[in-house]
Amino acid sequence: MTDSLDTAELAARFRAVFGAAPDGIWQAPGRVNLIGEHTDYNDGFVLPFAIDKAARVAVRIRPDSTVRMLSTFGNQGITTADTASLHRKRAKGWTKYPLGVIWALQQRGLAVPGVDLLVDSDVPRGAGLSSSHAIECAVISALNDLTGAGLGAEDMVLATQQAENGFVGAPTGIMDQSASLRAVAGHAVFLDCRDQSIRLIPFDARGAGLVLLAIDTRVSHSHADGGYASRRQSCELGADVLGVGALRDVGLDDLTEAGGLLDPETFRRVRHVVTENDRVLRTVELLETAGPGAIGPLLDASHASMRDDFEISCAELDLAVDTARAAGAIGARMTGGGFGGAAIALVPVGSEPRVRDAVAAAFARAGYAAPDIFSVRPAAGAIRLA
Repeated sequence: MTDSLDTAELAARFRAVFGAAPDGIWQAPGRVNLIGEHTDYNDGFVLPFAIDKAARVAVRIRPDSTVRMLSTFGNQGITTADTASLHRKRAKGWTKYPLGVIWALQQRGLAVPGVDLLVDSDVPRGAGLSSSHAIECAVISALNDLTGAGLGAEDMVLATQQAENGFVGAPTGIMDQSASLRAVAGHAVFLDCRDQSIRLIPFDARGAGLVLLAIDTRVSHSHADGGYASRRQSCELGADVLGVGALRDVGLDDLTEAGGLLDPETFRRVRHVVTENDRVLRTVELLETAGPGAIGPLLDASHASMRDDFEISCAELDLAVDTARAAGAIGARMTGGGFGGAAIALVPVGSEPRVRDAVAAAFARAGYAAPDIFSVRPAAGAIRLA
């Protein structure tokens, strides 16, 4: 993805396109999930943090119900819609995300006026770094301020989840929005997805002599396709057979009995969620006691579980993870919903060049597109910039 526009450049572009200054500019970050994959919609635990790549939206309220949207990425021109007749089947591409937010606010009884909206982002799309949620969180932050809706962060999290589930058609949980809207710089967000409670966990990789690399495989994925939905259905089936409200309520000690009640595939899906919840809790404990240098084996175990039990990895992700480890990473895993996207690798600072070079070379030998490799650090959540 190209470099993003700064605030002044985005405002100038907005004026050039829409003929007037925006009412304001808002920013919401993408996120990396340190650990805790596919646990969120099972009422479980996750540990994401907001990254220093974000979506920005310049917005102006209109006197009518027309929505005019343009992005700085892609080749499409201005897209128009009407807040009085939003329909998910008529929304295309990235425009589903702001329109979904408007729709979700309407479902909550809020009157949303027409808007002019310009979107800019440097969150890699399709990489499992929550580029779509970054747009949604920036848009809902803007509309919350401009309409005086008075929604708190928890309400905006649930509204954007409703947009994803009911308008975009992606059966996602609340992790991505929670990280984008509630994060604090320098910290990971330990989120209990059952009650939305959070605890901020310091994550200072640099202070421990480490760097967290994101490796975008450039294999695109979509949460609205069947792979994600089928995994969620397996989890719901497992919970139903085991007689619990959600897999959050299944412990490690329950897995032996579960193995006798579930078909082999459903059992593997359940085992991933149960063991992943435990890995999140152990990661939090280690970060609070021993520091980032102690969590590598848990990252490794998480990837193995996603590869073998949940079966959401792919050849490119496995190559990135295995190569990073062999070149000096103390732990690595795929991150995000799976079926492509990005991996993360926790790397000693002195080994960073070697890991970058080794992964790039391995992809070239395999005939894959060159990966995009960059470091990420815990950043602040959504804010108004102007």
